[in-house]
Amino acid sequence: MEGRVWKFGNDIDTDAIIPARYLNTSDPRELARHVMEDADPEFPQKVAPGDIIVALKNFGCGSSREHAPIAIKAAGISCVIASSFARIFYRNAINIGLPILECPEAAENIREGDKIRIDLKQGLIHDLTTGRTFSAVPFPPFMQEIMDKGGLINYVQWRLRKQQGSGT
Repeated sequence: MEGRVWKFGNDIDTDAIIPARYLNTSDPRELARHVMEDADPEFPQKVAPGDIIVALKNFGCGSSREHAPIAIKAAGISCVIASSFARIFYRNAINIGLPILECPEAAENIREGDKIRIDLKQGLIHDLTTGRTFSAVPFPPFMQEIMDKGGLINYVQWRLRKQQGSGT
């Protein structure tokens, strides 16, 4: 994946990602229209499919709502890179198939507007603007399959179809 970077700081909580006033819907398109607007009011209009969020520590802290990673994914964000993620956001991102990578060095050094290329399988982050490469720990193969299938539900459905097809 390859895209333009939007940079955020420490402790971006789920209310900054998708404000609570929009939680009366679970429609991903509607959530995408308001993603990150409390952190940057113009973000929903500026973001483009394939763009990448880079943030510092504790991204996704706050509530356990799945609306936050759903809003990010529905807005077309291809990946979120952070120094660290709140535990529940990390799990929710995997569950819905939103690619994420923890890489403190990349989070500190990549700037807003940089163009980067990500190899999720290898955990490599190439900053095409500066020429630097950063290494994150890639997900193990089974978690990569979950991401490849678009989330946990799609993965389980795929596995069930695969088992039924093999007669096991």
